Amino acid sequence: MNRGRGGFRGGRGGRSGPPVPQGPPDKVFEMGEFVHACEGDIVCKSINEKIPYFNAPIFLENKTQVGKVDEILGPLNEVFFTVKPSEGVQATSFKEGDKFYIAGDKLLPLERFLPKPKAVGPKPPKKKSSRGGAFAGRGGARGGSFRGGRGGARGSSRGGFSRGGSRGGRGSFRGRGRGF
Repeated sequence: MNRGRGGFRGGRGGRSGPPVPQGPPDKVFEMGEFVHACEGDIVCKSINEKIPYFNAPIFLENKTQVGKVDEILGPLNEVFFTVKPSEGVQATSFKEGDKFYIAGDKLLPLERFLPKPKAVGPKPPKKKSSRGGAFAGRGGARGGSFRGGRGGARGSSRGGFSRGGSRGGRGSFRGRGRGF
């Protein structure tokens, strides 16, 4: 069965470039302070103006990995995050105020999460919509719009058959030659 875009063979090519270095980073930055443990996870208040990546490794100051960022919570001006502890690390073993660290390449600038300012200038021209059934977007109503199409309700933008057994062009004098 042809599935378009290459089917199941070959895929889309893997990652290229040098392998990602594992292990502790050369330099770590303060990321957050321990607030409390919750259901085995570590809840931290961010003390960094940047936002951590999901699954970014979290370290102690001595660069021993504690776990990975699991969730990011709260408004942009008061960010909290949870850390899923690594094996052998107990969330309850930390006390309030303990600091956690992160590698600099695992941080996103806050601007990424702010709405983009509206561009001032001429508006881009809008595309004209074509009339009739010729390529009504992707999977549009099949057939011309005056001839009842082939399945799907009239005016629907998707092909396929409607549940009511209607073959599309009911009420049109130019149906499919079946006297509808």
